Amino acid sequence: MKTRRDFLRATAIGAAAAGVPRASSTTASTPAARGAPGATEPVRAVDARHRNLFNGDTCVFFYNPEMWQPEGGPFSAKAIHRYVDLLADSGIDTFTINANASRAWYPSKIIPSILDGYKRGDREFFRGHAICAGATEPAAVEKYLDGMIVFMNRYQDLLDAGVDWLAETARACRRRGVAPWVSVRMNDMHGHLNYEGSFFNLPLLARKEMRLQRSAYSPTQWLPDYRGGLNYERPEVRALMLAQIKEVVEDYDFEGLELDWWRNPLCCEPNATAETIALMNDWFRTVRALTERRAKATGRPYPLGLRIPGRLEALKSIGIDVVTLCREGTIDFVVASHFWRTAWDMPHDELRRQLGDRVTIYGGIEDGVNIMAASAPSRDLTRDMRFISSSPELMRGNAAGKLVLGADGIEWYNFFCTDQAAIAGVISDYAAMRGLGQLDQLRGQPKHYAFSDQGGRFVHIPFENIPQVPVTLERGWQRAFRLPMCAEPADHALELVVQVILRAGDVTAWLPVSFNGCWPRLEHTRSDKLLFPCGAFTHHAAANDGCDFRFPISLVRDGWNEIVVENGGDRTITVVGVELAVRPVAKPV
Repeated sequence: MKTRRDFLRATAIGAAAAGVPRASSTTASTPAARGAPGATEPVRAVDARHRNLFNGDTCVFFYNPEMWQPEGGPFSAKAIHRYVDLLADSGIDTFTINANASRAWYPSKIIPSILDGYKRGDREFFRGHAICAGATEPAAVEKYLDGMIVFMNRYQDLLDAGVDWLAETARACRRRGVAPWVSVRMNDMHGHLNYEGSFFNLPLLARKEMRLQRSAYSPTQWLPDYRGGLNYERPEVRALMLAQIKEVVEDYDFEGLELDWWRNPLCCEPNATAETIALMNDWFRTVRALTERRAKATGRPYPLGLRIPGRLEALKSIGIDVVTLCREGTIDFVVASHFWRTAWDMPHDELRRQLGDRVTIYGGIEDGVNIMAASAPSRDLTRDMRFISSSPELMRGNAAGKLVLGADGIEWYNFFCTDQAAIAGVISDYAAMRGLGQLDQLRGQPKHYAFSDQGGRFVHIPFENIPQVPVTLERGWQRAFRLPMCAEPADHALELVVQVILRAGDVTAWLPVSFNGCWPRLEHTRSDKLLFPCGAFTHHAAANDGCDFRFPISLVRDGWNEIVVENGGDRTITVVGVELAVRPVAKPV
């Protein structure tokens, strides 16, 4: 396990002062007006300074040493500074560094740390986590241990040199004028298959009475034990997590705090009572008091926010009352997202209506597009996940769909996973992040839009938005699909291409498609190509086939757009996906 890609593959289930994240009700704007040419865009205080956020997990510097420390040798702080340099050069204004999984991954003085008790080269220290990394056969377990020794020794290198990588991250940010924020995972479940034996887990997780018992409501859900995290109804749990938060707020040079409830969406037992919700509201207010004391001590604002699913009632059911916390001013910002595959149709306009005008709302962009398989014929390779960060067009389309509905900025999450994929021609395009937190810089540029889809293990029901695809259409059936997009200038020679992806064997003598109410079009071109390359991936998998419909760019409007697909043939078809391209008008051949 010499690179971060090996680690991720093994462990996956799988300085400027910040602005105050507050706004008066006079700063609200209609989505259609945001970023429009000539319009005056209201700016909340927080997003004037924080529009383009990058969330890095605890291993972000350590996955790929060949990229950040190519000269080799013991792992050093140089790698941290080089990574932050790249973020700053790529237009990132705020680096939100994750401090923990379950245990602290930095050398905490307050709670158990990930390498407590480790001696360099001690294979047995990691053995209990092998099953959590998917290694069960003896040979696989030994291979996992070999890799884990190499990987975790990078952290040990820094400890031996007296370097606290979390503190060093803040120093690197200050040097480059990037705002340093910290993110705390509230219920990380990487060690869920061995609560007692995984070195990932806090000791509290080994005690069944401290864990949730009813958070998995169906035995058919993927990995029900993945939903058995710490129960915040227990005072021991609240006290432990508050202690960690207090440490990173008071002892480190950060100026913003994100509580990450997507890792994982587990808090209290479902159908939380009013008393339980009140208990949690008070706990969040205690965290707020910590950040306010820190702001007073440093003379810098210290915004407090949540990284969350967009289904707020589901969160309230487990004790997290986002609406109350935002409207009363306890929470300054939220990042709305999906778990791993990005959300293409997150209703930021509806979130604004529910949460009010004072809170800053960020659109969360995860690295996964969807699980519609794509192919790289030149490498004889097919994968069921494209990575957004290897495609500037996908990055622009995803960002535009969030900003046009009123998101105040963007937070990138799992962006670095593309680098670890080790596929030739597939690498994160860091430079393409520049300017993507502002809608006016996106208009007129090529974009690739897609839809979130059903299925796969990287979905958390019932917290994610209900996917619109795939869908089966009988003869004469039609289906409308809604997607946020931004309008484009008329003088850029652009066109809109709607690609309806079907099962390869589907017969489509008649496939009418309309966009935003226009008369349905029948003329289309069959294509096995993706609308834009995604790194080395240029084609659909053999199981799917695309039908390309062309429309004038003038039909695209700010906000929600509607695509209607009709089955005008005699046979049932399956719409696997719908994707859209804003691209230069094709020249006649």
